[in-house]
This record gives sequence, C-alpha cells and structure tokens, in this order.
Amino acid sequence: MESFRLMCNDAIRIGLAADASALKRLSKLTYGELGRYEVLSYYKLCAISKAAGILAAMKKSIRRGFPTKTPYLSKPVLVSCYGFKIEDGSLLVPLGGHRFERIQLNPHTLDALSHPGAQVHSFTLTDRSLSICISKQVKEMQQVEGVMGIDRNLRNVTVGNAEEVTYYDVSKIVEIAETARSIIRSFRRNDVRVRRQLARKYGQRRQERLRQILNRVSKNLVMEARRNGQAIAFE
Repeated sequence: MESFRLMCNDAIRIGLAADASALKRLSKLTYGELGRYEVLSYYKLCAISKAAGILAAMKKSIRRGFPTKTPYLSKPVLVSCYGFKIEDGSLLVPLGGHRFERIQLNPHTLDALSHPGAQVHSFTLTDRSLSICISKQVKEMQQVEGVMGIDRNLRNVTVGNAEEVTYYDVSKIVEIAETARSIIRSFRRNDVRVRRQLARKYGQRRQERLRQILNRVSKNLVMEARRNGQAIAFE
C-alpha cells in the first residue's frame, strides 16, 4: 500500500509538471519512471489511473472557480482491477511470485457477491477498510405507473405526488452535526496533535451516523417507488 501511494504521488507530480491529466498521455510520461518500484505491473497502471482521476478532479474544480491545493495522496492505499481472486469467502490479493494475501470477507459482502450476475471489477484496500466494486444485472421496470417527486430540505425529505405526500424527519442529522461541532470546539488541550486526533475521531463518528440515517431513508424511498411502479424525480 505504501508503494502504491508513492507511485500515485510520482504520477501526480509528473502530471502537474507536464500539465497532463489524460490517462493515455500520463501513462506514457509516467510508466517508465515507475520501473524502480518492485511491484506487479498492473499496480503501476492502477496507480497512474488513480493519479489521472485526481488530476482531472483538480482541473474541474479550477474551471468551476473553487480554490484548490496541490493534490497529494497522504495515506497508504491499494487499488486494483487486475489479478485478484475471490475464493472460499476470501479476497486473494496478489503479491507476486504466485503469492497472495488472503483477506476474509464479512457475511454482508459475501451475500452481495452471491447475487446472480454479480461481477467484481476492482477493490480498494486501506489500513482500516476494504471496498469492493461490483456490478449486477438489474431488472428493468417494464411499465411506469406514476412519478414520485422528492424535495430535499435541511430537516426533512418530502416525497409524494398529487395523490399522497410523505414526510421523512431527518432533523436528527442537524442535531448530530451540531453536537459534534460543539464537542470539537470544547477541546482545550495544548497539544494540537491530540486535538486533531480527537477531532478526527468525532468527525468519523459523525459521518458514520449521518450515513446510516441517509441510507435508511434512501432505501425506503427506492423500495416504495419499486413497489408502486413509480419513477423518481428530484427537484
């Protein structure tokens, strides 16, 4: 993961110097310099691809007028769409020389992979998490019976049409965010490193709680639209 991070940063540095963000051009400029890393070749290609995405996002922010900093990948990570396997409930990450690192998958992931037509495309590995990108066949709705309109507000989500309107109370999101901010502001330690560590801890906790609430609401909306044969329209 550390080698992948360094390769990605090298590709970003070269891309900035040459003003290159297209994958093909960045690959031509970068691949030879990444030869000093003793890793499998497809990890180099994935590092260049990730760097190209970061550079493209930076250019898009500049075009839209947002202030940007020089991009830099600070945490070890490994992204790959080649060479890995899933066997006996585990992800096998290739290390070279016919060696693999075995990572046991949890029941939720195994259940998602067991769906008919599910195909695994890539994985992202950090020191704390593993994300797997999959695609699967979705049954297309043959006939739409109506439209469900969604209005997103700060404290509620309003859903409905001319016949019925439903309100989902999400005011808890505001309370969680305000509570996290007040806790972080209350830190009085002189050591800025300790304050940053505690702020990161409470920030991650806040994000996980907000994600849980929003995922629950969005899942209910999709299930209701599917059950009633309705399309979804956002404001």
